[in-house]
Amino acid sequence: MRTPGCLLPSTIESLYSDHHLWLKGWLHRRLGSAEQAGDLAHDTFVRLLNSDRVPATLDEPRAYLTTVAQRLVSNHWRREKLERAYLEALAQRPRDAELSPEARAILLETLFELDCLLDGLPVIVREAFLLSQLDGQTHAQVADALGISIPTVKRYIVKALQRCYFADLSFVG
Repeated sequence: MRTPGCLLPSTIESLYSDHHLWLKGWLHRRLGSAEQAGDLAHDTFVRLLNSDRVPATLDEPRAYLTTVAQRLVSNHWRREKLERAYLEALAQRPRDAELSPEARAILLETLFELDCLLDGLPVIVREAFLLSQLDGQTHAQVADALGISIPTVKRYIVKALQRCYFADLSFVG
């Protein structure tokens, strides 16, 4: 349902026809890949179609598209970085602990989802949560590693857990 003051699909269609090629070129210069540029240009317009926060009129459509696309580029780079770290960690595992391709894909997707859920939290909160939940460190170990108190570690972990829990509830409805 669109709220008043949001672009209509027909307006997005004209925005697409007027600026898609330009946006694709802009993305290609940043990414160095025509295929990735095409994908992210497409994703930019899909994001506009699915958003209720797009202004009804755009005085500077290219500036607006650039802002939306730059966020998608940042997410793309973050996702690539996370995937590289994951693959490096997998390469260090002993051969007898090899995961099936399906298990690796599920684990990688779970990491992407966790990264998205924790996005927006302060770095130290994410770090405390990850040290505790992924590395299995005690609250005292996390406190020592981050130079904070144990009650602060507990607060940070609760904050991150709340983010994950309440985000999960929004997908149910």
